[in-house]
Amino acid sequence: MFAYCRHCVMPSTKPDLSFDAEGVCDACRSAELKNQIDWDSRRKEFEELVAQYRGKNPNNYDCIVPVSGGKDSTYQVYVLKEIYKMNPLLVCFEATNRTPLGVKNLNNIKQMLGGSDLIEFRKNPEAYKKMCLEGFRRVGDGEWPNHVGIFTVPVRLAVALKIPLIIWGENSQLEYGGPKAARMKNVLNRRWLEEFGGLLGHRVEDMLKVEGISQKDLISYIYPSDEELDAVGIQGAFLGYYFKWDARAQLEPIIKNGFSVKEDGPVEGTYTNYENLDDNLVAVHDYLKFTKFGFGRTTDHVSIDIRNGRMTREEGVKLVQQYDGKYPKKGAAEFIEFFGITKEEFDRVIDSFTDKSLFELEADGSLKRDADGNLIKKYQNYAV
Repeated sequence: MFAYCRHCVMPSTKPDLSFDAEGVCDACRSAELKNQIDWDSRRKEFEELVAQYRGKNPNNYDCIVPVSGGKDSTYQVYVLKEIYKMNPLLVCFEATNRTPLGVKNLNNIKQMLGGSDLIEFRKNPEAYKKMCLEGFRRVGDGEWPNHVGIFTVPVRLAVALKIPLIIWGENSQLEYGGPKAARMKNVLNRRWLEEFGGLLGHRVEDMLKVEGISQKDLISYIYPSDEELDAVGIQGAFLGYYFKWDARAQLEPIIKNGFSVKEDGPVEGTYTNYENLDDNLVAVHDYLKFTKFGFGRTTDHVSIDIRNGRMTREEGVKLVQQYDGKYPKKGAAEFIEFFGITKEEFDRVIDSFTDKSLFELEADGSLKRDADGNLIKKYQNYAV
């Protein structure tokens, strides 16, 4: 049975989300739990963790920080360098089609606070594009290889360079909802990647022989073996486990340190201007989430703002109705041009991953659209 959370605006169709007897989703319950956590004790845990690595090997880095140049990774670098005086190696898995603003923010992150060494992994573009299209057609996610690479490449480099500590950002299960055990985890490991890292049941090995892709093309997307990880003592920790994560509050210090938001309006698909700045194709990924599950990036942002007391549920509903699930005209045009496919194929693939039970249909069973080409949701009553 379809339902919306009685506290935020998240629908019951979100994967891994559960509702309690009062009709409140587990992400909202997690937000309540965050207010009960002894964050001072967690901070001390983090201080003990970094103390084990800070300056211990003068011939190596203290840790690795996976970065994109976005708000979260900029904040991670700020915390580690400014507050804990760590010497991190920044590792970036190249974005699919980086924007000028994305370039600016990536340059800023390596220059801020005295500067950091940064390795940008520039993948084989031909193999990558083939995997993007295969992911788009097979599981409805054109960013599929990106979701793999951002988690595998930093770990592979940690093993190769013998840097045991990797500091990630938020735990998405704690912020957006998910199984309780995952919400309380402080580590990102192989099991977390396979369950929550966006693989969508698809394995890297499934890309073999797609458009001639070979094993050598997949090296960077393969997670290191347990033996390799154990030999270096790799551990990956969520910063959001040790500190209360609040993206809006975290904007203030990073903007002071050079991070730039989108000044000419919100990002396509939502009402905010501080997230998904590095790659316009992400709008297509977010739209596919809407067609599959009936909610998009606006619902994510509204729900977080409600949980953090920045807006009422009524205000959030209005924003969802205004922004969520609109056809991503700019993102679609860039996707079509970048991958060299037709708009007809693009729309056909999108439609194939659309859950028709969530949207209004024409008499012939086809998807009904409004005058602007947007799908029309069946369930628009958010009343509690």
